[in-house]
Amino acid sequence: MDSRTGLPVVGMVGGGQLARMTHQAAIALGQSLRVLALTPEDGAALVAADVHYGDHTDLAALRTFAKGTDVVTFDHEHVPNAHIQALAAEGVTLYPPADALRHAQDKRVMRERLTELGAPNPAWQPVEAPGDAVSFGERVGWPVVLKAARGGYDGRGVWVVGDAEEAAGLVETLLAGGTPLIVEERVRLRRELAVQVARSPFGQVAAYPVVETVQRDGICVEVLAPAPDLPEERAVAAQQLAIDLATALGVVGLLAVELFETDGGLVVNELAMRPHNSGHWTIEGARTSQFEQHLRAVLDYPMGDTSLTAPVVVMANVLGGPEGGMAIDERLHHLFAAEPGARVHLYGKQVRPGRKIGHVTVLGDDLDEVRVRAARAARWLQEGRE
Repeated sequence: MDSRTGLPVVGMVGGGQLARMTHQAAIALGQSLRVLALTPEDGAALVAADVHYGDHTDLAALRTFAKGTDVVTFDHEHVPNAHIQALAAEGVTLYPPADALRHAQDKRVMRERLTELGAPNPAWQPVEAPGDAVSFGERVGWPVVLKAARGGYDGRGVWVVGDAEEAAGLVETLLAGGTPLIVEERVRLRRELAVQVARSPFGQVAAYPVVETVQRDGICVEVLAPAPDLPEERAVAAQQLAIDLATALGVVGLLAVELFETDGGLVVNELAMRPHNSGHWTIEGARTSQFEQHLRAVLDYPMGDTSLTAPVVVMANVLGGPEGGMAIDERLHHLFAAEPGARVHLYGKQVRPGRKIGHVTVLGDDLDEVRVRAARAARWLQEGRE
């Protein structure tokens, strides 16, 4: 408990943009989020007052960080699960707990558990040798998707392989390098969807509207809320699936379920147990942002209203553009003059080509118009042009 405010202290391991935006939400709740950052240049370290520095793989640093907190949570999945278990054994409250988080840390563990629960999975299997991937591809058909069981994100750690020779060579190389692998069928999908739910220790749950996520080169570039032309019964089924998973896995905090929509229904792609890129639209587009909701959940506060604030909300990610050219401050001048309704969130990152440096959100009534406006705003920040 913070002696100055009389309010709980939430510690978030990781100093990236998710911690930065969670800190902004914490201010409205009377808090200044405690952040464990790697460097003073981390996005959250640039804005938060209570910053500790240390490596998330260092148990001693985690112990020091956790002292005086009421609850510890995460802005990424890369804290060793054994460290989370050790802290919990020492009396630290951590949400999500280690047994839940491991399903977002290890894709093999996730697939095994989802299979046990009867959740909609693609065909998959673990890969212990090159022949495993080859026989799988021959059984389900080529191409197949190889995935690193741990550590992959934003298209990293995912390889689409087209035939047996390619699969055998790649698996041999990856296994020799110590990368644990699974292989999945390449799902024939109509589009990608995502649904977020929050769950408290008391067991209260709240679900956000299902959104469509638009990917390019394995990176989400656009989120459409609510997902257009999604039948109500399928939207409700997606929300119920996410609620059921959050309950079965023991999640506390946010759970993001990434889904493939196929001709036969919904298929689970991946899970994340933290604020998620597919939910950034909620800052302006929902009555309660995902960041405030995550804080409410881990503090066991009642959940907030998840309804939309406008008929259509579009979030466009801002990726780093080419080197040189117009400075970001000058681009903001032009963007705000051209699109005063765009809401801009920059993450305090150094600009590098292809790196997520921020996002913009636009609200309105007509999907096509709002998409054009959001894309134009993101392009201004990325490239300095309409």
